[in-house]
Amino acid sequence: MNFLKKILFIGLLLSTCSFVTGDSYRILPNNAFKAGEYFEYKVKYGFLSIGEATVDVSPQIFLVNNRPCYRVNIFGRTTGLTDLFHIRNTYRSYLDTAAILPQKFLMDLQENNYRKEQTIIFDHVSNVAVREGNKEKKNFKLPDNIHDVVSGYYFLRTIDFSKVKAGDSVSSNMFFDDEIYNMKVRYNGRSVIRTRYGKIKVIKLNPVLPKNKMFEGEDAIRIWVSDDKNRVPIRIEVDFAVGSATMELKEYRNVKYAFDWN
Repeated sequence: MNFLKKILFIGLLLSTCSFVTGDSYRILPNNAFKAGEYFEYKVKYGFLSIGEATVDVSPQIFLVNNRPCYRVNIFGRTTGLTDLFHIRNTYRSYLDTAAILPQKFLMDLQENNYRKEQTIIFDHVSNVAVREGNKEKKNFKLPDNIHDVVSGYYFLRTIDFSKVKAGDSVSSNMFFDDEIYNMKVRYNGRSVIRTRYGKIKVIKLNPVLPKNKMFEGEDAIRIWVSDDKNRVPIRIEVDFAVGSATMELKEYRNVKYAFDWN
């Protein structure tokens, strides 16, 4: 069952729409999130519930590379009948509290008998990263202010979309699985959606997808982010070549600002 794996990764990729600067260490104000927040999402393929994901920030601040960091953890698992495939995937980033950049990234993937573990240490002054995993160590040269798949999600939440015009795209570089990706996401204005908590105002985002065999159409991936200071993904929809999947907010606590449910 690769659907949960794909939609979780898509959600992470979508988060990497950020503006790039040339500073070695930028100072980026964060008015969107705080230590201790927690979100839980339900993942469905069609009408079938196939898994869940949790996203949380540790209440504790950690020192990594002599920089104060949030520890952000994203965990995805199969549930119900699909748990026969036994997917347990963890992505963890130590996120610089001042620059909103990753200092350390850990990945632990468990899918039946398959297991992959990886640790990446970032040096944003020298623009290099050291990756350890699968019994090998490798160095990589990186561009300025690069993100991992977790840190980009939190950087997205610092963006003021009132300064972005509908139809415009934002972009950022992301380092994942030994590759550098240039991710572009289009801002498609504002809307209102219904949720289990009620109606909420949202920001509509779409990634700019090249033609491929995995997804159905240019706008195959859609994300709705709360149109408030939290800027939290409320719902993600993905159209695959066969079928569609959704990821929707199920539970939350310790958010910095109260959601405006109607």
